[in-house]
Amino acid sequence: MIDFKSTFKIAIKSLNVNKMRSALTSLGIIIGVSAVIVMLAVGSGASEKVTKDMESMGSNLLTVRSASVKTGGVSMGMGSKPSLTLKDATAIRKSARGVDAVAPVSSENKQLAFGNQNWSTTVYGTNPKYFYVKNYEIESGRLLSFDDLQNYAKVAVIGSTVATELFGDLDPINKVIRVGNVPFKVIGLLKAKGQSGPFDQDDAIFIPITTAQKKVFGTAFPGQVNMIIVKAEDTEIVNTLEEDINDILMTRHNIGKYQEKDFEIRNSAEFQEKMKSTVKTFALLLAAIASVSLLVGGIGIMNIMLVSVTERTKEIGIRIAIGARASDIRWQFLIESFMLSMIGGLIGVVLGVGISFGIKLFTTALSPSVSLFSVFLSLGFSSIVGIGFGYYPAYKASLLNPIDALRYE
Repeated sequence: MIDFKSTFKIAIKSLNVNKMRSALTSLGIIIGVSAVIVMLAVGSGASEKVTKDMESMGSNLLTVRSASVKTGGVSMGMGSKPSLTLKDATAIRKSARGVDAVAPVSSENKQLAFGNQNWSTTVYGTNPKYFYVKNYEIESGRLLSFDDLQNYAKVAVIGSTVATELFGDLDPINKVIRVGNVPFKVIGLLKAKGQSGPFDQDDAIFIPITTAQKKVFGTAFPGQVNMIIVKAEDTEIVNTLEEDINDILMTRHNIGKYQEKDFEIRNSAEFQEKMKSTVKTFALLLAAIASVSLLVGGIGIMNIMLVSVTERTKEIGIRIAIGARASDIRWQFLIESFMLSMIGGLIGVVLGVGISFGIKLFTTALSPSVSLFSVFLSLGFSSIVGIGFGYYPAYKASLLNPIDALRYE
């Protein structure tokens, strides 16, 4: 029976005798483990950020836009062929299955002015449901109401970026600003949502869609809208709702089964899932690249252990001569390589976690998230590397002939 206690002590003593070599041998594992943890943390943080950004823009959403039109064979882009109206939005709200909320939207870029301050931003004409479907919250004042729509009220709710640019430290509530040439009273300030990619969600102003169409945008066709945003009651019914919206608009716009549609529907849930999947794949790719350094570290362990076998040939011969079995020799070298990899793995974990928190502390663009899974994965992989690459040197040592080993100089 193998005396693991004695074998373990001999392995520890051997590593202590050659501290510098042991440290250099573990360096490859340290770098590999820390790299894997950092890459997985960065990937996980990116995935969480994408999810958060997507949720801040609203979930379970279907966006209906006017179709694109081609001029001289060139597509002018989605929304270039006006076709949607407020009545379409009403029909969807009344007839489609699983509708939670519907928000028609008309938008244009306009110049805003307050006193001697001015700012160019996007003006959204919409209804009160827009804030719900897009997850906006009120900071002060109030949101738009359906009375504002019915009365063509000249009132506005602004984002924090607009508030900063126009009012600075002043309270914007009840102040009068000019949207184009039309005066509007600010009735609400939204809570900041931050950036979503290149898009600043706080750089916007919202006014009643009826007021926008009649007094600000000068719409050629009464009731025309740029898009209709529909929120489903839950994720499971989004596809059914999309089919219903398609059928409703096909009927309302007198479009035959094989005719080209004058509208397009975008499913945000599908887009969100694709984005999350892409980020996860990218994170795994980074981890896979980082794990190559673990393999390099394993090769380093094997090389050093082979050198160690050569240097300690006489020692091995003496051990065999006084009764050590081949399995004792094999286990000694396996334990040495395993300990080198595990010590390197533990140091790598500490280093990887430290680097991840350092990135999180000093940068806002990335927010690494270290998980127990990545820690255990890295340690498990490093232990496998230690055993796998340490086996050959251990096996080679156990096959030494004691007589030849004792003669070795």
